[in-house]
Amino acid sequence: MWFFKALLTWWNSKTIGTAWYTYRKGEKVGEDEQGNVYYQERNGKRRWVIYDGYTEASRVPPEWHRWLHYTSDLPPSEESLPRKNWEKPHLANQTGSLNAYFPPGSLNSGGQRPAVTGDYEAWQPE
Repeated sequence: MWFFKALLTWWNSKTIGTAWYTYRKGEKVGEDEQGNVYYQERNGKRRWVIYDGYTEASRVPPEWHRWLHYTSDLPPSEESLPRKNWEKPHLANQTGSLNAYFPPGSLNSGGQRPAVTGDYEAWQPE
């Protein structure tokens, strides 16, 4: 079943081509708390991630994003990113899920639109 899933879909973890390339040239560098696994070529030229489940770029935490884009030479598994006490844990983009953010007054959150304050006049067709 994995073979057909990997052959026909790219959004579910890795494709057959990525799996083969990783097997031949990849060197595991680390893993994040979501189960995503990070690799680099043995010569260090290319870096990539294999997602644990659905492929969504916002699932990559900031410290790994920093390493993937060559902002840092050392991966977070070797050099941790300093955290401030006010920082929240990383969350993937929640748009379209039950945890999506709706501002106060949004019709999706069941709120009411604030009353018009009279600072504009609505256009009426003639």
